[in-house]
Amino acid sequence: MSATLTERYIAATVKSLAPTAQDDVRAELEASITDAIEARVEQGEPRDVAERAVLTELGDPAILAAGYADRPLHLIGPRYFLTWWRLLKLLLWIVPICAMGGVAVAEILANATIGEVIGEAMVVGITVIVHVSFWVTLVFVILERTGADTGVRWDVDQLPEPQPDGVGRSDMIGSLVFLGLAAGAVLWDALRGFVRDDGEALPILNPELWPWWMLGLLLIMVAEAAVAIGVHLARRWTVGFAVMNTVLALAFAVPAMYLLLTGQIVNPEFIGFLASDHAAELAEANAGTAQQGGIARVLTVIFGILIVGIAAWDIFDGWRKALRARRP
Repeated sequence: MSATLTERYIAATVKSLAPTAQDDVRAELEASITDAIEARVEQGEPRDVAERAVLTELGDPAILAAGYADRPLHLIGPRYFLTWWRLLKLLLWIVPICAMGGVAVAEILANATIGEVIGEAMVVGITVIVHVSFWVTLVFVILERTGADTGVRWDVDQLPEPQPDGVGRSDMIGSLVFLGLAAGAVLWDALRGFVRDDGEALPILNPELWPWWMLGLLLIMVAEAAVAIGVHLARRWTVGFAVMNTVLALAFAVPAMYLLLTGQIVNPEFIGFLASDHAAELAEANAGTAQQGGIARVLTVIFGILIVGIAAWDIFDGWRKALRARRP
């Protein structure tokens, strides 16, 4: 004799429960289902129609069983979701970029072509993103299933201070202070010198860059300061400010990379000073990096990455703020 729909439903519900709970749940379901069917029959429904309607209202037996077992049917629930999401976003901002940057530097120093550098960096970046996402999610899935405590607590002290619309004064002051220190360092290197040779100033930057290259750099800094002040007065980033910021970043990065790649940035006398006073150390350093093209190539790669990285971040940050300000 085949089992009734009710018997099949109850069997499907209790089979995933612990043996100690199955009898109690079976008895409870039998009683509740029978009462519901009888109530419909008394209202004039045929018994088979009433039985099917009652079981349909109860829903998927697996969901019902999960409710009895207090077992979550999601990977990460509300208890852990925000902690998981905040940690994952933070790691995805940091780890892949660092990994791709490290691989790119290693490939450049190994004389790889630009295609090989980009290819290796992209492969590593995608791999790191997959691994970070998988392992972080797996940890929180385990926490969800075991009910472990992450130790993260929210309290009212974490509420941020209300910020005025637009760009705060601290952003402008920070930009002006940074630009002032940079301009001061350039002028100090030329006039007073960070390095002294027999009591005389020995510039690190090539003196032949004066006056036009250095004046151009100082004018770019003045323009950057004007943009920072303009953004503060307008109380928001606009597309116009983002365009000006992009132009200024490129006006700095493109000539700087040209001078770096043609060996015109560093003062030749400063290099000669190092060679005469630290010949042994330079020889050892060059020997240690001979396979990568010598210490000059290593320094060129490092400074090149810094120049491009600073310009790229400046452009990205300006457009990010401008697009965010356009949102209603």
